[in-house]
Amino acid sequence: MSNQSGLMRSRRFAPLFVTQFLGAFNDNVLKNAMVVLLTFQSTNWTTMKPELLANLAAGVFILPFFLFSATAGQLADKYDKAALARLSKLLEVAIVLIAGAGFFVQSLNVLFLSLFLMGLQSTLFGPVKYAILPQHLKSEELVGGNALIEAGTFVAILLGTLLGGLLAASEAATVWITVVGLAIAVGGYLASRSIPVAVPPAPTLVISANPFSETWRNIGFARESQVVFLSIMGISWFWLFGALFLAQFPAYTKDVLGGSETAVTLLLATFTFGIGAGSLLCEKLSAKRVELGLVPLGSIGLTLFALDLAFASPATPSPSPLGAIGLLAYDQTWRVLLDLVLIGVFGGFFIVPLYALVQQRSNPEHCARVIAANNILNALFMVVGALAAAGMLAAGLTIPMLFAVAAICNAAVALFIYGLVPEFLLRFIIWMLIHTVYRLRVQELDQVPEDGPAVIVCNHVSFVDALVIMAACKRPIRFVMDHHIFRWPVLNFVFRTSKAIPIASAKEDPAMMERAFDEVARALDAGDLVGIFPEGKITADGSINPFRPGITRILARNPVPVVPMALRGLWGSFFSRKDGPAMTRPFRRGLFSKIELIVGASVPAAEALPERLQGEVTALRGDWA
Repeated sequence: MSNQSGLMRSRRFAPLFVTQFLGAFNDNVLKNAMVVLLTFQSTNWTTMKPELLANLAAGVFILPFFLFSATAGQLADKYDKAALARLSKLLEVAIVLIAGAGFFVQSLNVLFLSLFLMGLQSTLFGPVKYAILPQHLKSEELVGGNALIEAGTFVAILLGTLLGGLLAASEAATVWITVVGLAIAVGGYLASRSIPVAVPPAPTLVISANPFSETWRNIGFARESQVVFLSIMGISWFWLFGALFLAQFPAYTKDVLGGSETAVTLLLATFTFGIGAGSLLCEKLSAKRVELGLVPLGSIGLTLFALDLAFASPATPSPSPLGAIGLLAYDQTWRVLLDLVLIGVFGGFFIVPLYALVQQRSNPEHCARVIAANNILNALFMVVGALAAAGMLAAGLTIPMLFAVAAICNAAVALFIYGLVPEFLLRFIIWMLIHTVYRLRVQELDQVPEDGPAVIVCNHVSFVDALVIMAACKRPIRFVMDHHIFRWPVLNFVFRTSKAIPIASAKEDPAMMERAFDEVARALDAGDLVGIFPEGKITADGSINPFRPGITRILARNPVPVVPMALRGLWGSFFSRKDGPAMTRPFRRGLFSKIELIVGASVPAAEALPERLQGEVTALRGDWA
């Protein structure tokens, strides 16, 4: 059973998912219904222009994210998040009733008050829904849980937008909007009652009412880890990027494709389907862990398909407005839809691991406040993106040109982030190796300790052995390797980024050898995993060479457990030395060749003699080299 199907049956997750889904659904039902009513019946409410009303409504909804996110983060760290979820759902019921009253008395001020309160309710619930996940889910469930939340949110946005428009166009629209909104809010409250207790990580926290100083403080918590902060910046950039595209769909459909209102729905549904599919695929592609390698893959896809969308857009629209079915008769429409679905898919690859990483690596005492800082920056980026898009369009850019500019900016942002945090590119290179050249199967990975120091020993079959093991293990590993291999182009970037330890023989460079052993000791003292290949060289005939005594010297200084591993299936591959030098016969085994990593039970330091370890590794490898 996959993590995701299991989570949807689990009380640890399912009630939260339903609560979040219904909340996002109701937000968009009410918000879109109000906007449609105010646009098409504006004379009944005010003398303002419909365009001004729509933009004002958007501003009123987003304002609470700036004013109250910091307070929401504090509340979620101080109090039980399940109780806060229930309170926020009760607030949603009250908000719907206020909106109903606004419809009844035809008061624009009351409607805008309800819209502001909707934004406030979303602001309060935001830190709860993300900060509660690492409390209720196991580490291997984080990606699957975040994927379901993201997919559910976008589907709820789509369905809520559609239902809101339908209700606004119905007879007795204001009554139906109120009744349906109230039913959804009550359903969300009932679901929230089943969310398990989430013990607050900072119950003694003193709440600060100053939103400005607390916002700055929350951003400070996020900046404690460069990886977390840059992940938040990446998430905020994605929301800017996605919101920019979504905002252009109506005008793009009408002025570029020549489509009608139903065609707008087609584009929105296609984009939403892509986001949902990409999010749900993350769990499978990441082997149920936080796989940072998917983030660069996502950014590459976002750039390529956004650029292609710009080039795929027709030069002139259809002479008469066409519905969704009519547009599908044109070949160019299919290319546009393919670009939109792939932008969504790669967007899912980009956003889900970043959310999971923020939850995983944030200080548990500050997690909700870090999420609050993320929400503030998300809102800020979306506002800046909307203003920038409006400015560029006003300056004469066409919508396809705007898409191209967004794609180029996305590439620049990606390069900036990956330049500051090479770990993303490191994991991308490793992920691509395991998902293009090889198909990796791992057995008994739970034998590797989740924390604390240990030494990993493995047979040495090819030049990519260390990369394969790093791809399989959840924890970072500092490998000790021959300094000649350490300096190889491309691989050198990987090994430097993973803090590998170059070593030379005593005969070749005794000073380097001593430095290597000293660095190994420091790494084990710090609680790291250290990986070594005790054979000291890559096999030339597929057999396991005698283990050298270096492991004995390491354990004499740091008596830590030793975890034996064996690689199977790499002998005869492009990176092995079968039938001559390695990397001289491309596609010797073809793409996606099957390899395995088998992990054995840890051996106490006192028993970890080279002969014993060689026997363990040989037994794990078996007859398949």
